Amino acid sequence: MTGSSDKTVGDAAFLRRELKGTTIEATYAGALSYMRRKYTRDLAGVDIAVTGIPFDQSVTNRPGTRFGPEAVRKASAQNAWGPYWPWMFDPFDTLAVVDYGDCFFDWGRQAEVPGAIEGHIAGIIAGGASSLAIGGDHYTTYPVMRAYAKVHGPLSLIQFDAHRDVEPEEGGRLDHGTMFNIAIEEGVIDPARSVQIGIRTTYDGERTYGMNIIYADQVHQASAADIAAEIKRTVGDSKSYLTFDIDCLDPAFAPGTGTPVPGGLSTFQAQAILRHMTDIDYAGMDVVEVSPPFDHAEITALAAAAISLEYLCIRASQKGARGVTLPE
Repeated sequence: MTGSSDKTVGDAAFLRRELKGTTIEATYAGALSYMRRKYTRDLAGVDIAVTGIPFDQSVTNRPGTRFGPEAVRKASAQNAWGPYWPWMFDPFDTLAVVDYGDCFFDWGRQAEVPGAIEGHIAGIIAGGASSLAIGGDHYTTYPVMRAYAKVHGPLSLIQFDAHRDVEPEEGGRLDHGTMFNIAIEEGVIDPARSVQIGIRTTYDGERTYGMNIIYADQVHQASAADIAAEIKRTVGDSKSYLTFDIDCLDPAFAPGTGTPVPGGLSTFQAQAILRHMTDIDYAGMDVVEVSPPFDHAEITALAAAAISLEYLCIRASQKGARGVTLPE
């Protein structure tokens, strides 16, 4: 047990009394919340609320991301012990993180889904917390960002992805390849201060909008520190939203996704870049496009759980968390 006086043994997702600290549980048993955090809708004193958005009705290829939140929660269990390498601290000693459960909507009334997601995230923001959303397909990022933009104004987008998702679209459709085009047109995203990393596809009619595009080959040829520095140079001090489409990773590291594209980042490359991104003003974050029906040995879900944990370590470091030194 780390950093907590909570004496509860087992099922901390329901029985935990304190929001901070880590209690060790068997990885194969117990109630599976994200990282064994407490399931609650009470946001008093909460820094970050993890929430699932189980939606996959806007995919262009393989479905199944509605099962993503469940899979990432399960995969996170084996990491829920801390401190975490290479940070060498437990972010939950510094951050109050809860599992807020999933966003609920009527799957038969697709037109109502965007509003349900936006309202769900708006409730988290109004409660004084920020969100770490687990998708779900990438369309879900759009209504999440709408909720944040209503508070902060146009956001810088930091997008790890194989696809730019700015295909031409006048609106009205739910499509995980067009929503950032719409978000830019609506003023949700400030394209001049946004950056897309790992891109390795292109589509007729898509525009750059002045966004900084760091293609996959550029990532492979540069150091993690250099890529992170370019991201920081682009977004500056603006309020930024971080979205990580798991297909940014090469299919060797993330086979369980709807639109896999060879030539992508390794899990380590993505983690290494994130570890240098501690000087950015984050609004929130999501990990999307995990499709368990196409996964193997939980490789993709494990990668998503690890990527989301890097974000929590970033946020903890921003609040002063520092690593311990191992004894001689």
